[in-house]
Amino acid sequence: MSAVRAAVLTRCGDPGPFAQTRPIEVRELGLGDPGPGEVRVRIRAAGLCHSDLSVIDGNRPRPVPMVLGHEAAGEVVATGPDCTLAPGDRVVLAFVPACGECEPCLSGRAALCEPGAAANTDGTLLVGERRWRGDGEELIHHHLGVSAFAEEVIVSERSAVPIPDDLPYETAAVFGCAVLTGVGAAMNAADIEPGSTVAVVGLGGVGISAVMGARLAGAGKVIAVDPVAFKREKALELGASEAIDPGDDLAAQLRAAPGGPPASVIETVGSATVLRAAYEATARGGTTVTVGLPAPDAMLSIPAVSLVTEERTLRGSYHGSGAPREILPRLFDEWRAGNLPADQLITDRLTLDELNEGFDRLASGEQLRQVAVP
Repeated sequence: MSAVRAAVLTRCGDPGPFAQTRPIEVRELGLGDPGPGEVRVRIRAAGLCHSDLSVIDGNRPRPVPMVLGHEAAGEVVATGPDCTLAPGDRVVLAFVPACGECEPCLSGRAALCEPGAAANTDGTLLVGERRWRGDGEELIHHHLGVSAFAEEVIVSERSAVPIPDDLPYETAAVFGCAVLTGVGAAMNAADIEPGSTVAVVGLGGVGISAVMGARLAGAGKVIAVDPVAFKREKALELGASEAIDPGDDLAAQLRAAPGGPPASVIETVGSATVLRAAYEATARGGTTVTVGLPAPDAMLSIPAVSLVTEERTLRGSYHGSGAPREILPRLFDEWRAGNLPADQLITDRLTLDELNEGFDRLASGEQLRQVAVP
């Protein structure tokens, strides 16, 4: 057991501004040794994501106290028994620790790993145990098997994907969630035909990544949608053909677009209302993909008959709709070729002690991806 500084979420559902309520406290915790199939990673960079924010504000409650954070890259410093990674390996961390043995894993759908999902819900590592200890041996929960906002972490080796030596840690970190989720949704779920029109609704880190992914998938036209002007400008820089403010009627705007409504629409906001508008905006015979995370009790209402009479597809995409160890090496190649400038997602840097303020900025829409450097 060694001492590590870590950012602990003490409670869910605090109102903002978090700079005042301060639900995140940086503490010195005990971190145990890696068990079989586990590695200890020194975190070099960790991104702030809306999935973290949804835990803080209570939209997606998780067990607390918890070391927050799930998008990160770092260096392996120690391994438990039965590991293929070694100290010195550079890795990006994936937030679904796929077991490799359940039916979804064996069928190529690692994002739906059943033991991984259960562990993430319970706040444990894949083996069902916790390696964090607070004062008096208090158990501290893990966040999505990663707990990225810490100097060092213990993760399942199945959560760690090797990265190239020339990929900077800060850029590698955003590959772990924003890029994997957004590009994966575009390339693996949205049924994008070469030359077709695609709309991306919501331009945070995941949404901008989806814009880049749509271009990689061969879209002829990409319409980027967000009420925040600087995000629309960034989308135009990174591959969007045009960028629009959704206004009062998003569906009407997209359906009236020159050339007709988009064949594929990717929704990243995490709102049932926005998802319905995205579905309504999609062309007959088209595909609507959602990667946003609404509150668990949010319900979606759509005309059921349209799925048949208009041959619509409505589907979710989680964790890039594939296995990170298969998807990410291909995306690293696209980065190296200049086709996936993921570093452009990073709009600010901060320390662990500034996380409360950072999440205020994320909630206000001021930032795409802030990166914490422990």
